[in-house]
Amino acid sequence: MRVAELMTSKVFTVEPHDLIDRVFFLIHYEKIRHLPVVEKGKLVGIVSDRDLYKALGPKSNSNAVETNKDNSQLHVVSQKVVHIMHRGVYTVTSDTLVSEAAAMMADHRIGALPVVDGAKLIGIISSSDILRVFSKLEHAREEREKRIAEGQSHS
Repeated sequence: MRVAELMTSKVFTVEPHDLIDRVFFLIHYEKIRHLPVVEKGKLVGIVSDRDLYKALGPKSNSNAVETNKDNSQLHVVSQKVVHIMHRGVYTVTSDTLVSEAAAMMADHRIGALPVVDGAKLIGIISSSDILRVFSKLEHAREEREKRIAEGQSHS
């Protein structure tokens, strides 16, 4: 199975000079955990929900969040994506075997891989995408074994 069969083609992205409130918005409202960072159409980094929470966390930057005058909303202070993103991103192509992508994620302890064609971002594949397929395949195998075992017990 190839990455092309599992990847998400509609990828939300951010740019290095976007404010991290855009990251916060996309992660929370689009229910995603990884955002590729692109500049002039080229992949330059990735930012995850964990990077965001680290930047907003009370230990690392207590000034990152402030309350409005009426104390009803939190506002992310204007920090830029470039300050929290990871550079040197591991990537795959659409032709990469899913098993190879899964091994890369496990080896490097990362949750998603941008899918590129040259330097152009064409999709993203996450550990959730791979786990979903693994679950279906494993369930089918278990059902097959159960049917075989039931067939043998009747003879």
